[in-house]
Amino acid sequence: MDRTETQSTNFNSIRISIASPEQILNWSHGEVTKPETINYRTLRPEKDGLFCERLFGPTKDWECFCGKYKRIRYRGVICDRCGV
Repeated sequence: MDRTETQSTNFNSIRISIASPEQILNWSHGEVTKPETINYRTLRPEKDGLFCERLFGPTKDWECFCGKYKRIRYRGVICDRCGV
């Protein structure tokens, strides 16, 4: 059995600061346009709602909202039908 060496780094201090409004705008993308959250029948997030999969990512790993792309081989692919 091979043993790999891990390298640890010691820090004397860490600086934490509040993000500026410009940084927050650069991090953000998308817009919530509907007040709905989750569809009560399907228990899936509503499109353009507060928990929209286009904004926050799919609820199931490696699967778009409409189901066109499933599995890990489509990782990073954006669906042309649903935009997830």
